[in-house]
Amino acid sequence: MNQEKPSQDNLTEIIEFVLLGFADMPHIQWLLFGLFLIIYIIILMSNGTIFLITKMDSALQSPVYFFLAKFSFLEICYVSATLPRMLINIGTQRRRISLVACATQMSFFLLFGGIECLLLAVMAYDRYVAICNPPDYPLVMNHRVCIQLVTGCWTTGIPLTIGHTYQIFSLPFCGSKLINHFLCDIPSILKLACGDTFVNEMLVYIVAVLFVMVPFLLILGSYSKIISIILKLPSATSQAKAFSTCSSHLMVVVLFFGSAIIAYLRPNTRHSEGTDKMLSLFYPILTPMFNPMIYSLRNKDVIMALRKLLCNSLH
Repeated sequence: MNQEKPSQDNLTEIIEFVLLGFADMPHIQWLLFGLFLIIYIIILMSNGTIFLITKMDSALQSPVYFFLAKFSFLEICYVSATLPRMLINIGTQRRRISLVACATQMSFFLLFGGIECLLLAVMAYDRYVAICNPPDYPLVMNHRVCIQLVTGCWTTGIPLTIGHTYQIFSLPFCGSKLINHFLCDIPSILKLACGDTFVNEMLVYIVAVLFVMVPFLLILGSYSKIISIILKLPSATSQAKAFSTCSSHLMVVVLFFGSAIIAYLRPNTRHSEGTDKMLSLFYPILTPMFNPMIYSLRNKDVIMALRKLLCNSLH
């Protein structure tokens, strides 16, 4: 019986974990540190710049830029939930993380990721109203509605995220305390839990469906309507102009949801730790780095606002 079921002492002794991260690549630790530090600085500066110009420039005061500002701020929060800790672990080679710190990181990581999914769905709805119902756009997407939509995104995920994190960390942990990851992600923590984790794994799928699949399907619905309206426009020039107003958002959606869906809704396999690590690098770190580039390079108003900001700072 003692061999089959760990004693109560063994179940409660783990009060910290060890984030292995990239410990299997000891010869390139400082290269990784420099690379991730540069990525973090780029994300902070690029998203911060977009947030700044949407607040300062009078030409960027429409709902689409209101949502873009909130999205850029969210990207900074999202990446700050993982990258600083990763940089500390690589820089100091001290990979220990307390149970409380691990739970806190997971809750923020899940919260910001869930809000991003919802906010991308809201941004798709904004483009739907702008293209499919332009006369009523200023009335439907007034400032009050925009604030309510953003507030709804932020408040919807908080109770579910806290509850889900609490339930996972209420599980007994025994044996290994090594997390083969650079962050406290749900699959990695569940692998260290004792006993049956079937209910927790089912909850992961339910949360993923609610916060990933439902917003994704709403975005697909919005874009199916948008594309059908664009194809009915009389000239190729007007079609190209209409599509250019939503192409940046569509690229960000494909980038973020593609990697998130693969990471969380794919079948679990025994040798998937390396794949999990690479996918977890992609959507919370590389996507926030590319998003400002996508929005700035494909948007004339943003480019003009950036030029104005640069000219003002030089003079």
